[in-house]
Amino acid sequence: MSHTDPIAPPPPEHDAADTSGPLDRRQFLRLTGAAAAALGASSAALGQPVPASAQVRTPTPRPTPRSSYVPAPSQTRLQKAYQIRMQAAQMEMAMGAATQQPNGDETLYPNRIGNYSKGLPHNDLGEVDAAAYTAFLKAAQSGKPADWAAIPMGGTLQLKNPQGGLPFTMQGADAACFAQPPAPRFASAEIAAEIAENYWMALLRDVPFEDYATDPMADAAATSLSAFSNLKAPKSGGQVTPGTLFRGVEPGCTVGPYVSQFMWLDTPFGAEPISRRMRTTTPGVDFMTAYPEWLAIQRGIAPSSPQTYDPVPRYIRNGRDLGEWVHIDVLFQAYFNAMLILFSLGAPMDDGNPYKVPSNQCGFGSFGPPYIASVLCAVARHALQTVWHQKWFVHRRLRPEAFAGRIHNHVTGAASYPLHAEILGSDVLDAVFGTHGSYLLPMAFAEGCPAHPAYGAGHATVAGACVTVLKAMFDESWVIPNPVVANADGTALVPYTGPALTVGGELNKVASNVAIGRNIAGVHWRSDATESLKLGEAVAIRYLMEEKMLMNEAFGGYSLTKFDGTTVTV
Repeated sequence: MSHTDPIAPPPPEHDAADTSGPLDRRQFLRLTGAAAAALGASSAALGQPVPASAQVRTPTPRPTPRSSYVPAPSQTRLQKAYQIRMQAAQMEMAMGAATQQPNGDETLYPNRIGNYSKGLPHNDLGEVDAAAYTAFLKAAQSGKPADWAAIPMGGTLQLKNPQGGLPFTMQGADAACFAQPPAPRFASAEIAAEIAENYWMALLRDVPFEDYATDPMADAAATSLSAFSNLKAPKSGGQVTPGTLFRGVEPGCTVGPYVSQFMWLDTPFGAEPISRRMRTTTPGVDFMTAYPEWLAIQRGIAPSSPQTYDPVPRYIRNGRDLGEWVHIDVLFQAYFNAMLILFSLGAPMDDGNPYKVPSNQCGFGSFGPPYIASVLCAVARHALQTVWHQKWFVHRRLRPEAFAGRIHNHVTGAASYPLHAEILGSDVLDAVFGTHGSYLLPMAFAEGCPAHPAYGAGHATVAGACVTVLKAMFDESWVIPNPVVANADGTALVPYTGPALTVGGELNKVASNVAIGRNIAGVHWRSDATESLKLGEAVAIRYLMEEKMLMNEAFGGYSLTKFDGTTVTV
């Protein structure tokens, strides 16, 4: 693979100070003075946006590592470690912080109809209590633990770790250094298209993905969604088709089966091989389609209906299965599985790996399996922390279940809201009402969405970060051997025949499966998924920039293909 658009940090000047002994006062002042100068020089950059796609300033080339290494006294190595940390901090400071841009709905609508408020007190329309939201906003603006503790709640639901967006980090960029574009506004054509897609996803939960090409409802969904003016989804000839329905826009997501090979192939977890058959939920059972149940859930009251389960373990074959998989997965589970599968298949490393060329050494703690596993897990936490900052301290976007409640109350005449004409005139409302007797969004989870704002999406951000690491470590062009597909009832895997499935494409697809699986469950929007994958990618790239500074091997950089199809060397 040819790689372009190099991204690399400024060079760590290992020999900038005398390293023959402990730091004297002059050396210490020189190092700290350099840091202070860097802070001052970069202050003008603090207001410059750093988009989630990680378009960073062109840095200076980094020198190659020393040709020989002589073990240094511990104090000397400590000085070098200190210098590298200082240089990494200077680099991050010089790159600046993003300008955050919420969509303006919080200011535009005094009744906060466009913002997240689940768990707080609500009136009978599901509109948040003004005093409670003011307390919520005060906490989001101050960040003080006491202000978060003072928010009045409507039931027993607890807010999901709002302060999780505030910790600092010692590697990679700070959570506040990244920005996402403004979320689609409450009255926009884009959010109208997104809620229509959510409705159709709910109606098609029990239809196998492999049957979309012949299923009448899937065809109706594709036709219906094609009528929207601003649906940012994959299309064929300008139209949504059963073959592109509910798929991701990232390269590889429309090739082959809907489900990634990394969600089907058995996982060799050490000496404990794991079958990918899962416990899924009962077909045909959805939640929160009755208004009293919906309202109680908005107020933070525990669900009265229990989740029920299919007694037969199955491979993922439809939206209900995928939604349940992303309901209770471990933070980095899908990507850790993918890594283990790639190792078991003998997938080649990226061409930039210094141990790819046979020699008398191999990678292990650096550039080998333990290293890749540890970076994968570490970047997941950074991604989660970053998106939590976006959720609670920038956007506070409402969830699809709340927006559908606005539609229900508007259409039934209980309230009047500035909803876009494209959703009010869509046949999807007749379809959902005909099936469930309301215009509420049928939810896959008894509790509905989790107790944190919609944008960005935690699952999608972690997905974007983790698959970016894997694309940097493995040869993305390698074709996966002996691919499979689940049979109609999900009880077995059968051979797949069709276009070749590459590592890069299937990694993008597993990230999309996890991100859009949350949409199919009803808890997220398409823009949450798409933009949060980009956010995670940006987090991973910044993390890898600093990771490169730490290495002793002769290493030209991590190479990968981004979600927009461009290739970079970090």
